[in-house]
Order: sequence, then C-alpha cells, then structure tokens
Amino acid sequence: MGWDGMLGIRLSVIALAFCACVSLATESTAVEIDWVTVSGQGNACDLKPQGCFGKVDYAYRVGKYEVTNAQYAEFLNAVASTDTYGLYSGTMGSGMGGIVRTDSQSGYSYAAIVGRESKPVNFVSFYNTLRFSNWLHNGQPVGSQGNATTEDGAYSLTSLGMNFNQIGRNTDASVFLTSEDEWYKAAFYDGVTQSFFDFASENDSQIECAAPSSALDSANCLGALGVPSFVGAYLNSIGPNGTFDQTGNLSEWTESRYGNFGRVVRGGSFRTGSISALSANSRSSSTASFPGQEFIGFRVASVIPEPSTALLLGMGLLGLSGWGRRNRRDYS
Repeated sequence: MGWDGMLGIRLSVIALAFCACVSLATESTAVEIDWVTVSGQGNACDLKPQGCFGKVDYAYRVGKYEVTNAQYAEFLNAVASTDTYGLYSGTMGSGMGGIVRTDSQSGYSYAAIVGRESKPVNFVSFYNTLRFSNWLHNGQPVGSQGNATTEDGAYSLTSLGMNFNQIGRNTDASVFLTSEDEWYKAAFYDGVTQSFFDFASENDSQIECAAPSSALDSANCLGALGVPSFVGAYLNSIGPNGTFDQTGNLSEWTESRYGNFGRVVRGGSFRTGSISALSANSRSSSTASFPGQEFIGFRVASVIPEPSTALLLGMGLLGLSGWGRRNRRDYS
C-alpha cells in the first residue's frame, strides 16, 4: 500500500477518534453542574475565634451555584419513584419550596415549580445531600434507592447503619458534599494575594442586603426579599474563586462534624438577621435528626477529572499524523 493509502487510513482513524471525542464532550446527563476550580494547594488556614479554617492541600472543583430545584427534581425522578429514604419532603411543595410531587399507579413523579426552577433547593436534610452526592458519584443512574444509586459511592450509608457520627467521605469519592474547609476556601480565599476575604464577594467591607441587581457586594439577606432568589442573580457579587451566593440566599450544609451531634452549616441566608452572620466569622450547625429547613441548601464539590481516554487517543493520533507528514518521502 502506498503512502497516500496509509495516510488515508490514518486520517479515517483520526476522524473516528475525533467523532468519539466530540460525542463524549457533547453527551448530556440529566444534571449538569457548573464547576469552578479552586487551586492554591498548601495554603495556610485562616485563624478565627472558633478555629482555623480553609486549609486545603489539593486542587478541587466546587459548584459555581447552589444545587437548584430543577437539578434536585431530576434526581428525584431518577431514584424516588418509590421514595424509600424520604428524599422528598412535602414542605418542598410549599410556598417557600420549589418542587411538587405527583402520585400515580406507576409511582411518584416530580417537577420543579414553574418559575422556581433556578432557585436553590431547600428543605433538604443532611442525608438528602449525601444521597444526591452518591447519585452524582455513581453516574446519575436510574433505579430504586440502593447501593448502586444513593446508598453507597462517595459515602457508605447502609454499611454504617446510618450512624450519624461515623459517616464520612470515602477515599475514592469523585463527587461529594463540600467539607467545611473546602467550602471556606472556595468562598473566601484569594489565590493571588494568598489571603482570605471576610465576605464571599472579594471584599472585607459590609454587604448590602438588597434585591438582585448588578450592584457590587450585595446579597439576599436580612429579609430583603423574604424568599430564596435565583442562583447567580447577584451578578457582581462573585467570590474570589468564581462562586455565587456563598454570602446569602441559602445557608449550606457541609460534611464536616460540629461537636458530637451536628454537621457544620456555612454561609448566610435570606433569613440571616445580621451582617456579621454573613461573614467568615459565622459558623453554625444542624443535625441529621432535624428535617430540612427553608433556609438551608447545599452545593457539591468534586475531584478534578483526568482527561478522557478518547480525548487522549485523538490527541495522540493527531500527533502521529503530524509526524507522518513531516517524514513523508516521495517514492515515485
């Protein structure tokens, strides 16, 4: 076979690899998380009266926004046709909530309330957040609530008998609830100056509690709206790592323990009653025994993924093609 024929075969293989890469890149799943990367490995912690926070020795990704009603409804439709572990609460369909449930002979179905799809999901318990994380870790499968969907993955729930104090992140977790330090670093750490801000909008001054706008350093707090706002609605109140709403809107669960009976909750909410409670100095908790509350939501984090096999294959074949062109000889 002549060189032209061999080159044609190579180009065909490259085209197939390219198509595979494009296919993988454009393949959609039910829930898409907008990620931002938090780097600056090995940073010092931020010393506060309650402890030293925000030291993370690895790069990671965190959700740009809080998990929304639309995203959580997709999760429910995938695994809660028969809601074994109570992933849905009737309060989610209330005036402050954003998801309704319909019962039929084929089981439950769920939908985000029209106009509230992009508001953050609230009324979620600590266990709800872990099961959502497990579902993402497992690739968003469809099926009943079990080890392959919600009960194992980033967190092993069944094997620990739901012991609140024993549950922790598994070492191979790929998507997970933020730890307190991960949450804190994403909200307040400036990798350029290697220092921490007091508020999650790149400033150390007070936040203005107001309706959503393009104003700097504003948030949904102190009852300015009285209800949760759309995620990312405060367009110019962005954290140093690109996150939104870590100062207000909803407070957020983290996986970190608080004493013997609680888990840390960080960030202010639309209910927060003081500016100081919106800052890095504020730290609260809730317990697994509490039902989800209207002012608490969550966001997820993940490891930084490795390049896909198809992408690496395509890059390698493109390099091979370039090598062939550089070394082509005229044998005529």
